[in-house]
Amino acid sequence: MKTILITGGLGFIGSNFADYLIEIKPDQNLLILDKKTYAADPKALDRWKGNTQVSFVKGDICDSTLLEKLFCENNIQGVIHFAAESHVDNSISGPQAFVETNIMGTFQLLEAARKSWLDDNQKVKPAFNSARFHHISTDEVYGALGPEGAFTEKTPYAPNSPYSASKAASDHLARSYFHTYGLPVVTTNCSNNFGPNQHHEKLIPTIIRKAIQEESIPIYGTGENIRDWLFVKDHCKAIQIVFERGVLGEVYAVGGDNEKTNLELCASVISILDKIEPRTNGESYYKLITHVTDRLGHDYRYAIDATKIKNDLKWTPQTPFEEGLKITVEHYLAKRK
Repeated sequence: MKTILITGGLGFIGSNFADYLIEIKPDQNLLILDKKTYAADPKALDRWKGNTQVSFVKGDICDSTLLEKLFCENNIQGVIHFAAESHVDNSISGPQAFVETNIMGTFQLLEAARKSWLDDNQKVKPAFNSARFHHISTDEVYGALGPEGAFTEKTPYAPNSPYSASKAASDHLARSYFHTYGLPVVTTNCSNNFGPNQHHEKLIPTIIRKAIQEESIPIYGTGENIRDWLFVKDHCKAIQIVFERGVLGEVYAVGGDNEKTNLELCASVISILDKIEPRTNGESYYKLITHVTDRLGHDYRYAIDATKIKNDLKWTPQTPFEEGLKITVEHYLAKRK
């Protein structure tokens, strides 16, 4: 039976995607490869315990020997590549890990797939005619927007942080392996994800954690920076559709059609918390908001025009923003107990 390799499968989106595949493809073998860094969710392994369709390997995508072994010993017919360093603040204070993982790691993974799936003439071997390499990326590679407009698949790259620059480089590598070698690659660039099991360092988990601990809720600068928010399960559905039906060599932008300033997002989270877990003093959590020094090179606005994936592959986000946010808040409140 063919195997799908999911890199970064213990990360936020990767683990949610593995959960989704287990739900919709009960006969699909999944090989989860993860380095188990601080950002990994070890409880994901508990969810999959006893499930014979899931195998886990602790390892680094920069380890070419390990990758060669995995491709040699498993009938890997698909790669869905989530593994990445992704926290912008960490990329500012320590960019080297982002260059190593996001650029060199992607290179090693592409090479392993090329050596396994293509023959000496760089033609796809008959046994891998249906193989696919899905590279997961971000809208941050496109830089920042002003008050109007949206990113599309044709937007020029203009990354503004070490994180987004390293992801841009990985996108270019994936593209080059399709055009140079004919490796069957598809790429998606998504907007900000939210939902259950996201690492606590990210914005929404931070708002929830700080609020229920009665601590200051930090908001960068004026809080007017704008992001497009995409519920993680909707993103998982988009990934699966692109992986199965996307045109090889193409890029698909995936957005949630939910533009919010950071202050608006914070207010929405607080509104839910005020209703389901009100403060003992009767005041709103909103009074805990504290404006802190802005992030270096903080992009003003991101927005995605997802027309291509909507028209070509008939995908649209299904989860209303407030519904997804309530699911997310309830998840973190339950996780605390």
